[in-house]
Amino acid sequence: MKSQITNAITDFFFEYETPRQVLVRNRRVGVVCRLIQLGVLAYIIGWVFIYEKGYQSTDTAVSSVFTKMKGVGYTEVNGVERVWDVADYVFPPQGDSSFVVMTNYIITEGQSMGKCPELKGKHNCSSDADCEGGSFKRTGHGQMTGVCVNTTKTCEVLAWCPVENDHNIPDPPLLMSAENYTLFIKNSVTFPLFGVARSNLVEGIDAAYISKCLHDPKDAPLCPIFRLGDIVKESGFNFETIAQVGGAIGIVVDWTCNFDVDVKHCKPKYNFHGLYGNPAETDKARASVGYNFRYAKHYFDDNVQKRTLLKVFGIRFDIIVQSLARKFDIIPTLTAIGSGVGIFGVATVVCDLMMLYLLPKREFYKNMKFKHTDTHQQDPDSEAGSIETDGSKVRDSHSLLFQIKEYKQFASTFLKADPSIHLFLVQK
Repeated sequence: MKSQITNAITDFFFEYETPRQVLVRNRRVGVVCRLIQLGVLAYIIGWVFIYEKGYQSTDTAVSSVFTKMKGVGYTEVNGVERVWDVADYVFPPQGDSSFVVMTNYIITEGQSMGKCPELKGKHNCSSDADCEGGSFKRTGHGQMTGVCVNTTKTCEVLAWCPVENDHNIPDPPLLMSAENYTLFIKNSVTFPLFGVARSNLVEGIDAAYISKCLHDPKDAPLCPIFRLGDIVKESGFNFETIAQVGGAIGIVVDWTCNFDVDVKHCKPKYNFHGLYGNPAETDKARASVGYNFRYAKHYFDDNVQKRTLLKVFGIRFDIIVQSLARKFDIIPTLTAIGSGVGIFGVATVVCDLMMLYLLPKREFYKNMKFKHTDTHQQDPDSEAGSIETDGSKVRDSHSLLFQIKEYKQFASTFLKADPSIHLFLVQK
């Protein structure tokens, strides 16, 4: 028992098993095998390493965005002249990455809390019975008092009076001068995995350059100052159309960097996308076209609280930072190579299926690929069973009998084989 355990441990540590290999000279199988291997090799080199950069690790950036608008607008409505600066036409004024620039508006001045008739079409009436006191209408301006105003044939409401009339949107837009406003974008990014921090004010972008540059996709692609008219044009909109009813535009700051080269080559690219608006005149048939909101400025006049209400139509700008940095890393490289080597096994599986199930001489190939052994049972009453032999002699006799039988099987099969097929048997 002890010797058997010792032999088993010795065999485990000091013996090496290798699979049996059969070399088949067959053009069809050989061509299919090489084509599959060539396809796998092209996939590994072309897709995994060149296109997907499988030899690099990746990281995304933590970013912050600061914006600043500059420009002055001028309007003349009903003989009233007015100049609009940044504090008037940018909402919110803090310089966030998402903001609205007013391009058109409807103003209702001198509103105070009181009772006045609704607009026509909001809640028409023929008698007081049509106006339920204390109730509200979703599209109305206030609470109904229960009185039908005969002069307008609309219900009286408790609201900010006079109520706003927004049926007629100014055309052309009142602030067409917004086309020449400029937007300054300051963006900083940090890639924590690689310990790299960058700003869109890259090398060569200094105060002197910023004071005179204007972004152009070809001539000045790194200039961080943008003209609103150019942004709208690059996003696919017509400025006058989108300025009348408003819309939304996305400014994408793309940081795609390869840190296997010098960090100074990591520079941003700017792209502009129309997110929502009225890019074609046919869109007027759609519901809720454009972008607008209301803004009120409150004040006191003779101790009476009043307000100026503006329905603002504007372009909403959303600055979106997208990033992807890459750098060589041995771990993803070895992973990509290992997975590619594993895929090479597909060629073996496909060729084995062809050889064993599709080719005319498949039975012959099966005999060469698979070796079958019979289970021999020893008679316990035989003379051999009563003779004690050491383990090495038993193994030697079994090995000799096995080799003789295998030789006979191989010789018998080889004589039946096609002479054009050469078989090489590699055995431990």
